[in-house]
Amino acid sequence: MADWDLRPASLRDVEAVAELRAVVLRADLERLGRYDPHRVRQRLRDGFEPAHTWVIEVARAFAGCVALRPDDDARWLEHFYLAPRLQGRGIGSGVLGELLERCDRSGDRARLNVLRGSPARRLYERHGFTVETEDPVDVFMVREALPVSEPG
Repeated sequence: MADWDLRPASLRDVEAVAELRAVVLRADLERLGRYDPHRVRQRLRDGFEPAHTWVIEVARAFAGCVALRPDDDARWLEHFYLAPRLQGRGIGSGVLGELLERCDRSGDRARLNVLRGSPARRLYERHGFTVETEDPVDVFMVREALPVSEPG
């Protein structure tokens, strides 16, 4: 697995994240007949909340992002994008595992939605997410917090 770090996001990151989102989601959105080059970027800009977002860095360079937004009954895993050249190296699994450990420690369930047919769904299933509902575009998944044993 490649070494990676998380750093808090800032408003300065929004354009890099919007561009990465357009690249990462393009094939799935095209397959679903929903790709619009402006809309895919603007939806990220409109929903970008730096307070709940981290930038993923590999070798101190921008590699992706992820958000964990608090909600009434869960934390929503959102905007989880990793540069295609870095996918398949265990980085996404490592980042996801760290965020889910945070949810476990706080006792929060995690929720997300993934595009139908996206290979990312397998990653989420490996980490304990199960399908809650589906629509023609999205699959909504949930993972209950796991009990955390106290050290020692």
